[in-house]
Amino acid sequence: MKIACIGAGYFARFHVEAWTRIPDVELVAICDQDPMKAIVLAEEFGVGKIVDNITSLLEISDLDAVDIITPPATHLELCKKIVASGKDIICQKPLAPSLEEAQEIAALAQAGGVRLMVHENFRFQPWYRKIKEILEAGTIGETIHTIRLQMRTGDGWGDDAYLDRQPYFQKMPRLFIYETGIHYIDVFRFLMGEISSVYARLRKLNSVIAGEDCALVLFDFENGTQGILDGNRYNEPNYPDPRYTFGRTLVEGTKGSVRLYYDGKLTVQLLGEEEKEIKYDHARKNFASDCVYETQKHFVYGIKNNVPFETDATEYLKNLVVQDAIYESSTQRKEVKILSNKNTDVH
Repeated sequence: MKIACIGAGYFARFHVEAWTRIPDVELVAICDQDPMKAIVLAEEFGVGKIVDNITSLLEISDLDAVDIITPPATHLELCKKIVASGKDIICQKPLAPSLEEAQEIAALAQAGGVRLMVHENFRFQPWYRKIKEILEAGTIGETIHTIRLQMRTGDGWGDDAYLDRQPYFQKMPRLFIYETGIHYIDVFRFLMGEISSVYARLRKLNSVIAGEDCALVLFDFENGTQGILDGNRYNEPNYPDPRYTFGRTLVEGTKGSVRLYYDGKLTVQLLGEEEKEIKYDHARKNFASDCVYETQKHFVYGIKNNVPFETDATEYLKNLVVQDAIYESSTQRKEVKILSNKNTDVH
């Protein structure tokens, strides 16, 4: 399977490195408007071809799929050209600047008969896959009371916040939920099912940035579970590597609790018993325990076996409906209901 990457910025390194390890995949080219960025990645990972425009990229013979790792405002035009060429697509989040544009992208791929998966990698982190197994086994009960996720990264304080990694964060009018919280919307849906309402309070803690960097969001799920997302990028956690798990999680059910710690440790504590560690495989590899590799491997498997992607573009629109509801709730200071399949039609 021949893959090409568009974009050679900060996060592209994780994509490129992961592609080189996936069996039966050949990363044939890297494309970037700045050829020097592409050259650096290509030389490091042994990629043979470098181009500086999408037209040249799509002229590569026998190319099967394109990995888009560029800013969201570029995705629609890139997808138009890639769909016209008949190549399948895996595209980084945010999928688009707005729900309407994301719907257009999803409809474009659907009409063109092209497979399109969103590169939403948090659900592929091994701790969330293991938590899902624990929940499906009924270990902490058939009914789940609450899920709570607390995130502190500590990379967003001071005048130089984000400048060393993703400087455009400072100017984004929507930041925490649009860029970071969307991961947890997807994780919550992955673990608990569909979300029926949200109540959100969003704040800006660092005055030098344009958007919000702090969120407290209450979720109601269709199955009766309640959730809390308590996150900010300003304050620091009491752990030296907050970007390993990006937070700690507590899930409580009728029989007990599951806990995820910042170091990746998972425990189960049944009612009336001591907390016990659950052993599973996780490691400091690539990004957040190799979730980029697992995401891209899922894409390849879906293409080769003609099975649905977990984060197919049309399915991913549900996350964006919840995202917009969170911003609406914070602005209007009220709970916002989310109707099943509301505004997720592609057009």
